[in-house]
Amino acid sequence: MAQMLDEILQKNISLMTQCGVSYQEWQHEPIVDFATDDIVGKRLGWTATPTKSLFLNFKKGGHALLLTHRDARLDSKKIKALVGQRPSIASDEEMIESLGCVPGAVCPFGMPDHIPLIVDSVLFEFESLMYTPGPPEYTFAFAAKDLVSLLDTLPNPVYHLNA
Repeated sequence: MAQMLDEILQKNISLMTQCGVSYQEWQHEPIVDFATDDIVGKRLGWTATPTKSLFLNFKKGGHALLLTHRDARLDSKKIKALVGQRPSIASDEEMIESLGCVPGAVCPFGMPDHIPLIVDSVLFEFESLMYTPGPPEYTFAFAAKDLVSLLDTLPNPVYHLNA
């Protein structure tokens, strides 16, 4: 698992470099829940908007990853209207097998190419965004305006929710 997480981290660093995106990086104790995220964020003085990534599955088969604000709730009806299938949150086992991520620290970038990314358009309204780039003991932050460049570089299909 550690090797897979390091590969995801390296993909994220390469993506940022390839897109010319400036980012901040912190290494800290593992964050796999909101309570730890709040404690670490206060201690390190984070000001970027926290995101969350939900790994979804569909009854008819297939997966997608929803990238949204940390406090947003899954709106199955909106996602069904967007992609044509009603989602549910995938099990931890299914997520680990498909993505190689740790539950509570799902990375939105560097996924297998066939997995669509659903991006909540609310994220474009913020100044900067934070996410876990694979290993739960790392956090990256970047300017929200650079999200477009990052998404344009990904091989994954990208859908915009609430556009």
